[in-house]
Amino acid sequence: MWWRVFSLLAWFHLQEASLTNHTETITVEEGQTLTLKCVTSLKKTSSLQWLTPRGFTIFLNEHPAFKNSKYQLLNYSANQLSISMPNVTLQDEGVYKCLHYSDSVSTKEVRVIVLATPFKPILEVSVIRKENGEEHAVLMCSALRSKPPPQITWLLGNGMEVSSGTHHEFETDGKKCNSTSTLIVHTYGKNSTVDCIIRHRGLQGGKLAAPFRFEDLVTDEETASDALERSSLSSQDPQQPTSTVSGMEDSSTSETDKEDKEQTARDPDSATEANPQYLGLARKKSGILLLTLVSFLIFILFIVVQLFIMKLRKAHVIWKKENEVSEHTLESYRSRSNNEETSSQEKNGQPSHPMHCMNYITKLYSEAKTKRKENVQHSKLKEKLTQIPESIV
Repeated sequence: MWWRVFSLLAWFHLQEASLTNHTETITVEEGQTLTLKCVTSLKKTSSLQWLTPRGFTIFLNEHPAFKNSKYQLLNYSANQLSISMPNVTLQDEGVYKCLHYSDSVSTKEVRVIVLATPFKPILEVSVIRKENGEEHAVLMCSALRSKPPPQITWLLGNGMEVSSGTHHEFETDGKKCNSTSTLIVHTYGKNSTVDCIIRHRGLQGGKLAAPFRFEDLVTDEETASDALERSSLSSQDPQQPTSTVSGMEDSSTSETDKEDKEQTARDPDSATEANPQYLGLARKKSGILLLTLVSFLIFILFIVVQLFIMKLRKAHVIWKKENEVSEHTLESYRSRSNNEETSSQEKNGQPSHPMHCMNYITKLYSEAKTKRKENVQHSKLKEKLTQIPESIV
């Protein structure tokens, strides 16, 4: 809270008191350490304060405004306040202010400019052959993520340095940019050379160079022309006429590349139209890069398949074990259930057997008793029948 009050008081002092402004400019490269010094000639008691470009307090005398800050105190005395900031970024650009509080308030402004130095330039080369037989080499030189935009020129083999149109494309933050320059060469030989030269403020008078020798390009062209002649002779087509166009042309935009097509036409007139070809170092590098990328993707796919197979096997083993355990549990449960049913039947059947026997014995006894009564009655009736004739006589 007291920092805000102090800032307001400082603002009122700046409005009312007479100001003695001092402006200084410091240029630093991205990633280096920035040092800010504020020195006064007055020896009496006074206060010094550093402010950020947004107006926030960094240090008031020896007291930091933030606990966890990238600003560090280097030196503090009655007439000096020096601070440092390591690993500077583009966001640290701006105007820093040092306020000196005494009888009046004086300010010192320090304009900080952060440079982003480009790395080694990227040089791409391709050869384009038109339908009319004309061919030329296209050289494209690029410098990435630099601030401010660099200067790109071309140093020819005869010592002459030329500049072509340079295209600058800024990134989303609007500070760093990617620069590209294109050079079109119509005539060259095995001993021809050209260098891409980049100059930038961060290089402090130095320069970056990307050399190119046309020897490899001419060798590739001769090999391609020999292969084309063999293919045309085998198809009984006349050789394609070649034409030489002398001179050199600078251009800010590269022509669109065309896909290679093999032509074995039966019509002799169609043989005069040359197929577009990509030759040179860019073609070699792109082929090697493509082969490396495909190999890497195949290797990654093989590892993924192996991991999937291992995981599938592991899951199958776990499923088999669980299935065996479940079957064993089911069988034990079934046997246990059967045992329980058998034991329950035995327990329930024990009192039924004596009852069944008693009923059977009772039935036999009643039948025997009934039969015995019938026999007694029959014998009595027979005796009566035998006694009747005697009485009649």
